[in-house]
Amino acid sequence: MGHGHAHGHGADASRAGHRHRLAGALALTLGFVGVEAAVAVLGGSLALLSDAGHMLTDSLGLAMALTAVTLAGRVGRGGRFTYGLYRVEVLAALANAVLLFAVAGYVLWEAFQRLREPVEVAAAPMLLTAGVGLAVNAAALGLLRAGAAQSINVKAAYLEVFADAVGSVAVLAGAAVIAVTGWTWVDSAVGVGIGLFILPRVMRLARQALDVLVQAAPASVDPAAVRGDLASIPGVVEVHDLHLWTLTSQMEVATVHLAVQPGTDSHAVLDQAREIFQTRHGITHATVQVEPTDHKGCDQLHW
Repeated sequence: MGHGHAHGHGADASRAGHRHRLAGALALTLGFVGVEAAVAVLGGSLALLSDAGHMLTDSLGLAMALTAVTLAGRVGRGGRFTYGLYRVEVLAALANAVLLFAVAGYVLWEAFQRLREPVEVAAAPMLLTAGVGLAVNAAALGLLRAGAAQSINVKAAYLEVFADAVGSVAVLAGAAVIAVTGWTWVDSAVGVGIGLFILPRVMRLARQALDVLVQAAPASVDPAAVRGDLASIPGVVEVHDLHLWTLTSQMEVATVHLAVQPGTDSHAVLDQAREIFQTRHGITHATVQVEPTDHKGCDQLHW
């Protein structure tokens, strides 16, 4: 964008750290899911089985997230993929949301069936296994917490593990109640609670991913404020073709045309536009076209 600038992608450096954290969380969850599922089947616990199913989707989600980070970090821009494969991270987040919707739906359906026809539940194995599962989730959350604030992909994985941790707490409480009272219906009630807890969080995650995919302006950026700031640059008489979108987490992008009075110093306009994008709106990758008002052609654009 003009002279004396570089197109840096500081987000690349953080992706290596995300990759190691995701790999560690994947090893933890995948190593435990088989144990939890086996105990759930043998003990007849829907709550524990739903938690195992959720942990399995955690593993699948973490695997997809890890794959996305690896591709985004290793595949350079060029050829047909002029932006690289950074957007794969957002696709992985949306796929994770779809998986969570499916798990929540299954848990709710099965829980309502069991509320009509209760089954025997072994409380002791349920209690022990849920406790170990909670410890595994806590360790995975510790690995992912920092990256969740930086990447929508890692945030998706973090939310899955967090929801599963809450589910483990609910299973622990349900197992304790069953052990004391013998009320087996509590197992199904816990299953319903887990499903209802998951759904609103998944909806928010899916909405975030879809906003990126449809190239909506970043939530942190006000398009009207950007337009006003650019229009205030000396010599600029019109701002048009302004587009703001997110490529992937921490990578906001902008393009704009600035019509200037003939004879205006285009270098000065570019420098000020870059400063506005970077310091006021947090956009480091912007493409600015400076065009004199007597230039013809841009008025032929219709989108």
